[in-house]
Amino acid sequence: MAKSIDVSDLNIYYGDFLAVEGVNMTIKARSVTAFIGPSGCGKSTFLRSLNRMHEVIPGARVEGKVMVDGQSLYEPSVDPVAVRRQIGMVFQRPNPFPTMSIYDNVLSGKKLNSGRIKKSDADDLVERSLRGANLWEEVKDRLGKPGMGLSGGQQQRLCIARAIAVEPQVLLMDEPCSALDPISTSAIEDLIHELKSDYTIVIVTHNMQQAARVSDETGFFNLKATGEPGHLVEFNSTKRMFTNPDNDATEAYISGRFG
Repeated sequence: MAKSIDVSDLNIYYGDFLAVEGVNMTIKARSVTAFIGPSGCGKSTFLRSLNRMHEVIPGARVEGKVMVDGQSLYEPSVDPVAVRRQIGMVFQRPNPFPTMSIYDNVLSGKKLNSGRIKKSDADDLVERSLRGANLWEEVKDRLGKPGMGLSGGQQQRLCIARAIAVEPQVLLMDEPCSALDPISTSAIEDLIHELKSDYTIVIVTHNMQQAARVSDETGFFNLKATGEPGHLVEFNSTKRMFTNPDNDATEAYISGRFG
């Protein structure tokens, strides 16, 4: 189910402004790839370009290629909604639908994409997705209760359950732990380790230790000056990135000398 992503000479624009310039990388299937770098360097913009979420901003566009198992995501014939089904997104702050129960939150994406679903199939999908998000045992006796009634960490895992219920091939996570306490953060990191056996996972994080703990490969983004486009400085195995990086700027950022 998991797919690899090949990015070639990608430039990302907002109107006439070049936000991210010249990105080349291959994101391996069934792995965790982390993007690090200072605020404003384009890593979240680049993440959103991988499932065309950046296009919700008027004037946003790309040049270059994003290929998922050989299929270009930016061909004129490709439906961006279909891309977002294939490549799911988990956002920085947990965002369960406030008027929906836990049960209906999990099913919401599936119903939007597929319409009606048999009760027995729905029950199976909800349990399977909540188990996949390591949340089933905590909520199985209150599936009819509002999703907003859960703790922050539980809400984030509910959002992950909602994402995987659509059966994507890739999961994008934009700072998924930044609003969570250390215990909830640890639970999400454990979950990421488990999910990578079935999904390709890409995570943006400002937490160097988190990138070192959860990822197999890391990309370091930076920008030369304010107002300049962000760019990929280095892309390497996480172990090498954090012990013997190829670029002096990478070492300076990871060691805390800037950023």
